[in-house]
Amino acid sequence: MPTTQIEKYHVIYSANRFDRRIGLMAGGTYIGQLVFHPNGATLPVDGLNGTQPQLHYHLDDFANALDLLRNEKPVYLLYSGSGGGYENALVTDPETVGEGEPALRFATR
Repeated sequence: MPTTQIEKYHVIYSANRFDRRIGLMAGGTYIGQLVFHPNGATLPVDGLNGTQPQLHYHLDDFANALDLLRNEKPVYLLYSGSGGGYENALVTDPETVGEGEPALRFATR
């Protein structure tokens, strides 16, 4: 699945329940969100909420995700699918690892 460039984001840090989220936007519409759960909790499988991906992380990763969004430009949302074997992430390159890179050649003696 192609990546989508994140143009804006907003942080939701709820006072009434354990709810910390980062909403991701492109072209004035929501494209997905990052959902943060208590450290040590079993994370739900990444999936779609309607048509928008939800990526799940532990609260320890909140500062790392926010740092990427604040300090790296551009940043993309990569969503490949739900369940094991899919790569879902924030990335700083629109091309996912392993796509189009030439094979490395090692020198022999």
